Amino acid sequence: PVNVHWHLGTEHYSLGEYDEDGVGPTPANPYDVRLGFQCHKYDKNDAKFTTEYKWQHCKDMHVGETYEVHWPNSAAGACGTPHQYQSPFYDGVFCRDNIISLDPLNTYTKIGVQAQVYTIVNDESYYYPDLIRGMIISGDHGTDVAKYTGSTTGTTRSNTVCSRFTPITWQVDRKCHLISASSFDKLCADMMNQVDDMSDDLHAHGSRELVADELAADNFQGF
Repeated sequence: PVNVHWHLGTEHYSLGEYDEDGVGPTPANPYDVRLGFQCHKYDKNDAKFTTEYKWQHCKDMHVGETYEVHWPNSAAGACGTPHQYQSPFYDGVFCRDNIISLDPLNTYTKIGVQAQVYTIVNDESYYYPDLIRGMIISGDHGTDVAKYTGSTTGTTRSNTVCSRFTPITWQVDRKCHLISASSFDKLCADMMNQVDDMSDDLHAHGSRELVADELAADNFQGF
């Protein structure tokens, strides 16, 4: 990856996993960002969803909330160097010249994003130490994945304002997973240790509205 960041709620939609019937604690939202879809795992009667964590590195994160994590990848990134991870992520995606081309078009083979959705719990049995490295692929993580071509996201895009960074390849885990708050705090600590300043990505970004069916890709593949 050339960056890692996450969105409040989800930008993608997976019926029965993260959708309009999902629930969460709906805490204060100091960044005033748009909430996307939520998972179905939150239980207000279970302490691991309601006992707040003492965050040391991440900003304005909350136990019980749903977050969609994105790991942009790019053949033009500075992978394997101290400058691999950069914010904003476009800096990392377009770090090196003469690799990404619009004619002939190769963006969908050179740029991709992994996405995985989590509900945060205050329970160390759900700890994972290396979120900065990409999507978790272990056990039931990363086993039901949709692959398709799309674009970059965020709340500056909508069904009327399109992204100019397209097509790129997406790999999205269809399942929602539990993860410990400490896993995210470790991720934020790792981000703060990068050469580039990643402080703008230590909090959740807003989720764009769901892409209308008529605008979505028709080349979905599952694996």
